[in-house]
Amino acid sequence: MKIFVQIASYRDPQLLPTLRDMISKAKHPENLRICICWQHSDQDSWDNLDEFKNDERFKILDINYKDSKGVCWARSMMQDYYSGEEYMLQLDSHHRFVKDWDEILIGMIDLLKEKGHEKPLLTAYLPSFDPENDPALRANEPWKMNFDRFIPEGAVFFLPAGIENHEDLTAPIPARFYSAHFCFAPGNFCREVQHDPNYYFHGEEINIAVRAYTWGYDLFHPHKVVCWHEYTRKGRTKCWDDDSTWGERNNNSHLRNRKLFEMDGEKKDIDFGKYDFGPVRTLEEYEMYSGLNFKKRAIQRHTLENKNPPNPTYINKDDYYNSFLSIFKHCIPVYKGVCKHDDYDFWVVSFEDKEGNSLYRRDADENEVRSILQTQDQFCNIWREFNCEEKPYKWVVWMHSKSAGWVDRVEELL
Repeated sequence: MKIFVQIASYRDPQLLPTLRDMISKAKHPENLRICICWQHSDQDSWDNLDEFKNDERFKILDINYKDSKGVCWARSMMQDYYSGEEYMLQLDSHHRFVKDWDEILIGMIDLLKEKGHEKPLLTAYLPSFDPENDPALRANEPWKMNFDRFIPEGAVFFLPAGIENHEDLTAPIPARFYSAHFCFAPGNFCREVQHDPNYYFHGEEINIAVRAYTWGYDLFHPHKVVCWHEYTRKGRTKCWDDDSTWGERNNNSHLRNRKLFEMDGEKKDIDFGKYDFGPVRTLEEYEMYSGLNFKKRAIQRHTLENKNPPNPTYINKDDYYNSFLSIFKHCIPVYKGVCKHDDYDFWVVSFEDKEGNSLYRRDADENEVRSILQTQDQFCNIWREFNCEEKPYKWVVWMHSKSAGWVDRVEELL
C-alpha cells in the first residue's frame, strides 16, 4: 500500500525537519514514495538534501528558485511523476506528524469506502504548530474549513475552525473545500485532478475542490489530528518576494479562474483541456452541494452558518436561486505613508459603482482610525462586509482631520 507524497518547497528551512518527522513517524516508511519540488538557493546553507539523494524512495526535482513559476506549477510537475501508487499525499514543506499517521489515514479511507464512498478524499486546514516552541504550541483538535468570502478577483477564501464535538466522532466529516497543504486520496487523483500549472497561487484551492467533486470524489475533513501545519513562516522568503512578475502572474491566474467558473458574465473561451471540470458531476451539482453560486458570488445561509454539507435541497428552482445571499466582504489596505495627520476625527469608507454612486458606506470613526493606525503593519487594514447585488467597482477612503479638514483621498479599483 504505497503512498505517493508530494512536497512543494520554496527556500524553506522547515523542509528537512518535515521530512525527518514524516519518515520517523510513519508506520511503514518503506512504502513512502516522496517527490520534492526543491526550489532553492545556493545561498541558503540550511537547504541541503544530501542525506536523501541516494534514497530510492525519493525523487528530487532540483529547481533554482529563480526558475520557479509558482506553487501550482510545482505541484503539477510533481504529479507527472506519479507511477501508480495506491494513495497520494500532498503537503507543504512545514509539517509535523502523529505516530503511525500513514496507517491512520489509510484506515479513514477504508472506513469511508465501507460506508459507500467510492472515491473519498481527506483534506483540511490542519491544526497549527510553531517550530520555535514545539510541541508546546501544537493545537490539539482537528480543524475544518469554513467559507470566508469571495474576494473581488473572484477566488474563494476560507478560514480554519475547530471541529465541534470531535471527541465523539467515529468517522471523518463531510467537507465543501480543499486544502492544498493537506490532501490524502486514492493515488489516481494525481492524474484525474492534476493541478493547473497556469494558476499561480490564489484560486488554487477552490479550483481543485470543484474539479475533484466533478470527478466523483467525496470530500471529508479528518475527525482526529493526523499532522500539523505551520502557518506563519515568519521572516522567511516567499516565492512572491523573489519574483518581480508575481503580480502579473497572479492577475492572469485570477482571470483564468473567473473564466473557468464563467463569473462576471465572461464567456468561457479558454480550452482548459485536462484542467477542466470532470465528467461525473456538474458545476451546478457542486453549487447545490456546497451552497455557493459562482456567477452571483453568493452563498446560502446554511454555508454561512458553517453547517456541514450537503446543503438543503429545494424543489422549486426559483426558491433555490433566491436562497443565495450576495455578501461582499473586503479588506481595504491603506498605506500608512499617506496618513500624515495625528488628529483624524473620521475617515469616509465607501464602495462605489462605475458612475461613482455609493453602494455602501460606513465611515471609520475616531476610535477605529486610532486602532488601525496603532497596528505594526505598514498598511491600515479596514474590513467591511455588506449585502450587494453587484460587485463594487472601487473603494474610497477619504480622511478628515480636526485641524485641516478634508485631506487625503485614496481609492482603488476592485
